Formats: sequence, C-alpha cells, structure tokens
Amino acid sequence: MLIDLPELLARTHIVSLPLRTRFRGVTHREAALFAGTATVARQPVWAEFSPFLEYEVPEAATWLAAALEYGFRPDLPRFESGSVLVNATVPAVTAAEVPRVLARFGRCEAVKVKVAEAGQQLRDDLARLEAVQDALPGARVRIDANCGWSLDAAEDALVAIAAAGIDLEYAEQPVATVSELAQLRDRLRQRGIATRIAADESVRKASDPLAVARAGAADHVVVKVQPLGGIARAAEVVAQAGLSATVSSALETSVGTVMGAQLAARMPEPRFAAGLGTVSLFAADVLEHPRVPKNGRISLAPAVPSTELLAEHAAAPERQQWWRERITRCYQHLAATE
Repeated sequence: MLIDLPELLARTHIVSLPLRTRFRGVTHREAALFAGTATVARQPVWAEFSPFLEYEVPEAATWLAAALEYGFRPDLPRFESGSVLVNATVPAVTAAEVPRVLARFGRCEAVKVKVAEAGQQLRDDLARLEAVQDALPGARVRIDANCGWSLDAAEDALVAIAAAGIDLEYAEQPVATVSELAQLRDRLRQRGIATRIAADESVRKASDPLAVARAGAADHVVVKVQPLGGIARAAEVVAQAGLSATVSSALETSVGTVMGAQLAARMPEPRFAAGLGTVSLFAADVLEHPRVPKNGRISLAPAVPSTELLAEHAAAPERQQWWRERITRCYQHLAATE
C-alpha cells in the first residue's frame, strides 16, 4: 500500500456539502478528503474518496484505490496548469427551471441533460431538451438516462427526440445491460436514426469494463476516475476500448473534480467536453474559489481546500465515524487483494 492506514486516517477530513438541487436523491454530498503526500507546483495534492452511500465494500474500495493513487503515488504524472473543456449539467428539472440551472455554468459549448427520471414522462424530457436548445442555441446536447428506460421505451424516446429536431451528441446509458445497448443501437440504425450510444454504468460498474466495446454495443464510453480505480486504470480502459470517450464526474467536490480534469487532459483527440462542471450544483465547497467552469473550462491547477471551510462543513460526529470505518474496511479489502 502507498500509505499506512493510521497515517491515512490522520490525513482524512470528512465533509458534508449542501447541493442546490436534489441529485441522485440526496440534498447533501458527503466525502472524505485526504491531504496527500505528493506535491504539484510545490503544493500538496489532495484526493477524494466519495463512493455513494449504498455502495458495498468491494465497489467502494475501487474508489479508495483512485484516491490513494492520486494523493500518494509519487510517480503519477500530474499537470500543474492548463484547463479542459467541460459541459453544463441539467438535472431532471422542469423546463422553466432550465435557464436558472444553466446560468450557473456560464458559457458552455456542450450540455448534458438528465432524462428518464422516475415519476416523469417523455414529454417532460422533451420540454427540458427544448428549453436547453432555446437557452443555448448551437450548443452540443447529450442526454443521460442512467439506465432509466426499458429497451422499448428507449427506442421510442430516441425516435421522438430525433423527430423533434434535437440532434444529440450521444445518448448515455439509455438502457441497463450490454445486450440491451447492442439491441437498441441496432434498432435505431434500422430506423435510420444515427444517434450515438454511450456506455457509462456498463463500463464503470462492470466486472469487465471492456465487454461493451467487444460486444459492439456502444459508439462511445464515459469514464470516471474514482469508479474505475484511478487515472492510470481509466486511461487504460479508454485505450483498450478503442472508442471515443468522455470523462465525467461522480458528483464530486472541487478536489475530485480536479482528479477528473487530470484524466480528461490525457484523453486522445478528438476530445469531448468533460462532464466535470458539477461543482456548480453545490451550494458550498471546500475551496475558497470552487472549481466551477469559467468560459466552459475547468482548471487543472491543484485543488487545496481551505482549513476554515473544512471545519465549517465537517460532517456530524456520527458521520465522521461512519466514514472512517468505511475507509478502514475498504483499505483492508485492497490490502487483502494486492
């Protein structure tokens, strides 16, 4: 291991940050932030461990591996400066709320729109997409269904979106399985619909992240640093898949966002706008100047949290204990599988 467990826990800060809009059913995002031993531009490297609360140890341990790599691996290349292009993210809000959400991102060339939300209808998705086009004419639009559609519903939705004159950059994980992705892609082609299919959950939550590429089930992959176990592993998955790729966020703080930006800067050309603008969805952050998009880009510079903000947003004592126990279990899992 790159660091002993007691020292890792001593370098750990647990925070709970409020969100502006409910996202994945939560109003606060909890995260463990590590003050790493590596440095960039003579500043300490901070890393994030923030698997969603329902994830069990084997899956969450992969997220810890990513944090250990970024914060403590001395030979990992890290950019000191520069920036990457990012997209705006529109949750499953009403069409009337779209301009307010987009205003937080500033000028962006690409927008990801959440669709297939439980309790909503296709007409809600279409209205949201049309509102995005009205607010940002000419922007590239992509959708993310988070496996929310059945095969038939996905086909109907993507046909309806195309019929409405909405040209999608790609449709991210419209259905749940690799087999369904392949079937959907074939059905659309048979109907003359050229919408590109992107795989997210079928990559980051799969025991074999390359299965989707081998099956010809997608045109594009979406990769995230933490779920794939780190920058090196995620870059390897993209290279082996042989498909175009987008780097995306797992709803991370500014610390995790910079980890994602470091991966995005390593992606092969042509580069797609990264889904790393989600700090704009937070009502508070651990940086004095949160890593939100500026003119549609995110800086690669080190993200060093403010001591005052770490204290202000520290999680409640019982949540601190819960996270430290989780880190311990995940660390032990990684040690046992080395």
